[in-house]
Amino acid sequence: MDPILAVATELWWIAPAAGGAGAIGFGLRRRRDAVSGRRLGYDAARLELRQAQADARAAADAVRFARAELARVVADHAASRTDAGHVAAARRALRDAQLAAKAAHARVRACRARLVAERRALTGHGETPLERVRGRHDAVLARWMEYETDPAKILAFPAMSDGRQPATASFLSALQRARDLRPGGQGRPTPADFAAYRDAVEELERAFDAAERTARGDALPPDLPVMLRDAARTIVVRSTEVISRTGGVIGAWNARRRGD
Repeated sequence: MDPILAVATELWWIAPAAGGAGAIGFGLRRRRDAVSGRRLGYDAARLELRQAQADARAAADAVRFARAELARVVADHAASRTDAGHVAAARRALRDAQLAAKAAHARVRACRARLVAERRALTGHGETPLERVRGRHDAVLARWMEYETDPAKILAFPAMSDGRQPATASFLSALQRARDLRPGGQGRPTPADFAAYRDAVEELERAFDAAERTARGDALPPDLPVMLRDAARTIVVRSTEVISRTGGVIGAWNARRRGD
């Protein structure tokens, strides 16, 4: 018998065994990540992507229906069976459906990007997704408590404690929602529960930043580019410094004149 064939005959079982061992190892690693909560962010992102894709399909169906409805109304108008108002309403409905479809497709792209990020995070050995979100939640609470406990900040920025201010009221509402959705110490949240809590914390961060900007008199548009916002702040700070220095020089000059 050919020696190579003889060796292959003796070792035929190695490849299936190696493949089985790899599959078992992958399964054990996946189960270990699930038990530790390390897959929670990935599973939530995958669930969100499936829902976003379903919403995008429904939005595309709505566009097709609105387009067909517009064609029907235009035909009826040509046959004098309806007026121009119905045509205008059908056109608006189609435009709204198209905008909704664009938003749905944009959400699909955002969910895909989040899924890629969460997949990469699976290879890390740091905090679990839930620990990271809790840390962000705690960071906002710590920043807010400075405005509640620091006497200097309480006097300087009273709007941060005034629920009548719209921005502060929005922040307090987001604060309540994040607290209600925060998972307790017992058990592990489902991917859907984790996604809801993560979204609540992200909204809390945005609401706190908006409330803080308003309280500090820095109510710049939130969609302004970061570099432009920083430049605007720098101009304001430097202008204030120039005014202060100018006031000091004028005051000293007046004092010298009075002395003369």
